[in-house]
Amino acid sequence: MNDSNAYVPPEVWTWDQPSGGAFASTNRPIAGPTHDKELPVGKHPFQLYSLATPNGQKVSIMFEELLERGHKAAEYDAWLIQIGDGDQFGSGFVAINPNSKIPALVDRSGPQPVRLFESGAILLHLAEKFGAFLPASSAARAETLSWLFWQMGSAPFLGGGFGHFFAYAPEKFQYPIDRYSMEAKRLFDVLNRRLAESEYVAGPEYTIADIANWPWFGGMALGRSYAGSDTFLALHEYEHVMRWAKAIDARPAVKRGRIVNKTSGDPAEQLHERHDASDFELRTQDKLEPAL
Repeated sequence: MNDSNAYVPPEVWTWDQPSGGAFASTNRPIAGPTHDKELPVGKHPFQLYSLATPNGQKVSIMFEELLERGHKAAEYDAWLIQIGDGDQFGSGFVAINPNSKIPALVDRSGPQPVRLFESGAILLHLAEKFGAFLPASSAARAETLSWLFWQMGSAPFLGGGFGHFFAYAPEKFQYPIDRYSMEAKRLFDVLNRRLAESEYVAGPEYTIADIANWPWFGGMALGRSYAGSDTFLALHEYEHVMRWAKAIDARPAVKRGRIVNKTSGDPAEQLHERHDASDFELRTQDKLEPAL
């Protein structure tokens, strides 16, 4: 196709204007902090700094599942990081995660604080620490880790690829939407075929592979991510994914964990900060905001 308006890349790219679209103000080609800001520290062994994106939900769901299973030492404080305001570029946050992405965690349960970043690394750390949601046998463990890291590799195609061009880009362009729609549907097909032969992603037991995959694939399948994408991608056709997504959505710990650090949607499903189990009953936004 001959298009006189087609973009011609320069020999050397330079950053001379915002990229446009949602979150453009937080995108930049350099790392490091933009301002000094220390992070708050609560009373619990674990300090989570996050937002209820799919990646953020993974960790709060993991904590709630651990507590549901009776691991009292998994108590945590969840502090809100407003990525639209650039909180992730504060000096305190960058000290935990030099990549300036949520979630970030500090494990203060031992003699020295341990920083953790990248959601998969956090899930693995917590699973090993508490001996939960990660099989001990070599074959089952390997299967779980394979599906955990499959999700980590898939997320950029669902989020930064499909989600960006479908929902957030300043203009709609057919080529990237077609390109990433094809990849998103391929990934859903991979998961659907797996779930046709297995109750959960890694086998017969619920594991960190499910906790990692559900906020992304389950969220899209249930119509909670990128408005209209479930219809656009015909996600109802992936019957085994839908069965799995609904089953996990019904878990009490998932119901709690997915609303931690949530700032949009139904106020009854927004818990901006979590410092105590009672917060789910007493401090969701519908109880804190004055009645209109």
